[in-house]
Amino acid sequence: MVKKTNQLAYLQSYEYIRDKILNGELERGTKLIEEKLAEELGVSRTPIRESIRKLEQEGLVKEKRVVNPTDTDLRNLFQVRILLEGFAARSAATYMGEDDLKRLEKSIHIARTGTTEEIMAANEEFHDIIVKATNNPVMVDTIERMQSIIYLFRKTVVIHKRPFLIDEHQLIYDAIRSHQADEAERLMKVHLQADLDFCLHLLN
Repeated sequence: MVKKTNQLAYLQSYEYIRDKILNGELERGTKLIEEKLAEELGVSRTPIRESIRKLEQEGLVKEKRVVNPTDTDLRNLFQVRILLEGFAARSAATYMGEDDLKRLEKSIHIARTGTTEEIMAANEEFHDIIVKATNNPVMVDTIERMQSIIYLFRKTVVIHKRPFLIDEHQLIYDAIRSHQADEAERLMKVHLQADLDFCLHLLN
């Protein structure tokens, strides 16, 4: 029972801190003070410490501060995404079934017509469907562990309305649907490079 209680305190602490970072309540560069967070949540410092450690592994926290990524950090993150998701788009063009193609198409429609929150969710789903089309659990897990930090930059491109974002999704979808593996990979890489360039421009 004690173990279950400890696990619950850890999960609540992790989600509380993560959500505060993702919604901007804890701004970039903010120092995370264990005692203060423990008091806010009514828990001991142990689940707070474990939560901060997990957030460091996910890239949202660095040296107990909310991450304030440099240009180099951003380039490194996107370099991994470009490699993995480029390959994923190639795989999708080869193996993706009709059901997933329909889901992909629906996500594009929602992204063109939805609220900001719906566009965020549709954007995430678009990339998620393509990554899972690899049927490679190691690749899926690698991207999953990057999701929190990816979310921050996905939020940036949606809120600041990066030009051609959804048009690029449409082109990637068209290449996947017509089994153009080389083109799907190329378009995904161009798409993510455009995200990177946009984020770097805003940071500077």
